[in-house]
Amino acid sequence: MNSPRFFPYAALVVGVLSVSTSAIFVKITSAPAPVIAFYRLFFATILIAPIFLIKHRSELKALSKVDWLYSTIAGVFLAFHFILWFESLNYTSVASSVVLVTLQPLFAFVGTYLFFKEKVSKMALYSGILAITGSMIISWGDFKISGLALFGDILSLVACAMITAYLLFGQGIRKRHSLILYTFIVYGISSLTLLLYCLILQYPLGPYPTSDWYNFILLAIIPTLLGHSLFNWSLKWVSTNTISVMILFEPVGSIILAYFFLGEKMIPSQVAGGSIIMVGIMLFVLEKQIKKYMRKELKPAS
Repeated sequence: MNSPRFFPYAALVVGVLSVSTSAIFVKITSAPAPVIAFYRLFFATILIAPIFLIKHRSELKALSKVDWLYSTIAGVFLAFHFILWFESLNYTSVASSVVLVTLQPLFAFVGTYLFFKEKVSKMALYSGILAITGSMIISWGDFKISGLALFGDILSLVACAMITAYLLFGQGIRKRHSLILYTFIVYGISSLTLLLYCLILQYPLGPYPTSDWYNFILLAIIPTLLGHSLFNWSLKWVSTNTISVMILFEPVGSIILAYFFLGEKMIPSQVAGGSIIMVGIMLFVLEKQIKKYMRKELKPAS
């Protein structure tokens, strides 16, 4: 299938802006991290269910055993990504947590090469390094190499590896199957994994304040259905590498939102780092578009 020239990147921009709200909702919710993660994925699955049952249920027959296996693994990785990342927000700041959890290109460049033999051009590598440098500048004054803050930073880094694995396992499936089918299965498996985790470790599923329930639903709608689902949609046309680099803009959005809604200060290093991230992302996307244009121009006429 031919790739739309613009829409995957527009979808990624909307997706990144949407997931930037996630840390804010988690911060203002009183429920434990695994419970927040469970209700986020559970409500997302419930919202997708009517569309799946009416229009896409028959597509289940086309899923192979490998598709089911990879979807299950992706769902489990997504579940533990949310557990670890939400938990990290209890120990460290939004800036440090979001910056570390979005250092996905470090894992994605390696993963896509090992799994899909995708080579990374020098320009793409340099632009990725530039964006990562911007992320590190953002968090320079925020890292605290001591106690609980360091523990939170480690949780964020592990969560980063897990979200990359989730995208890697889903990349091949999304090229063969519809978005609704894939997201319904993955979100369903992820919410089931989170439910079992909460029950085994005896996290209470209720009662919680009314504001928490509003936040659960908003987490399902904004960063999940408008965020992760758009990433999954884009996987049909772009690589995990591209999505991982674009997600590096998330710290910028989260820091701006944290400034307005949580009162967290915005310091000069965050402004400088955010500007560098945007330059790195623009270079990465521009290099991709130039390559596509050159391949089209050099393609012999039929």
